Amino acid sequence: MKKLTELQSKIGYYFQDIELLKIALTHTSYANEHKKKMIKHNERLEFLGDSVLSLIITTYLFKNLSNITEGELSRIRSTIVCENSLKISGDEFNLSQYIYMGKGEEQTGGRGRSSIVSDAMEALIASIYLDSSYENAESFVLVQMRDTIDKAIEGKLFKDYKTQYQEMIQKKSNCKIEYVVISEEGPDHQKIFTVSLLLNDKNVTTGKGRSKKAAEQNAAELALEKTNEA
Repeated sequence: MKKLTELQSKIGYYFQDIELLKIALTHTSYANEHKKKMIKHNERLEFLGDSVLSLIITTYLFKNLSNITEGELSRIRSTIVCENSLKISGDEFNLSQYIYMGKGEEQTGGRGRSSIVSDAMEALIASIYLDSSYENAESFVLVQMRDTIDKAIEGKLFKDYKTQYQEMIQKKSNCKIEYVVISEEGPDHQKIFTVSLLLNDKNVTTGKGRSKKAAEQNAAELALEKTNEA
């Protein structure tokens, strides 16, 4: 309960129904490891949160960028309402540290995976919406994602981890970098890709994401962190 209080203090929102927050923070791996307790996980909340977030961002861009074309509005929205931007925003208040996660998932680097953090962000948005109102969910998004939104509008949002890793490796030696899809799991609308980053045919890291590109970026991000820690 202490960590839930801490998180609420960080985000500036206190739940009437604390159970909604618990569900939003529960990854499927944790629920699967405690099947006898019938613990609910956050996939359904994530599904709702994706739509709530999209509406909030679409409305904000429509109201504040009056001279931008429909195509450009769509492009900006797509850079905000996506896995990478949600991960960036979640990392600003260390969301990954509050996620209930299975031991196996955690031991394989789950807390660093973009897909897990971004899903929890969407679930958190949905839980605020259900706990109180659309207006409170909107306030949370526009405060917590302010930097992300501004950078997306300015076209300065994302770090290209693949390019960074490639440039870093090539400075040291002429190595072969390859990204290989290991698996695809889940239904089409919630598919999770697992990608292995190979350096001279040897596995360096494994990344996950809702698309091949996102999984590759996650693998490269983890590889950069691993190299910096060495």
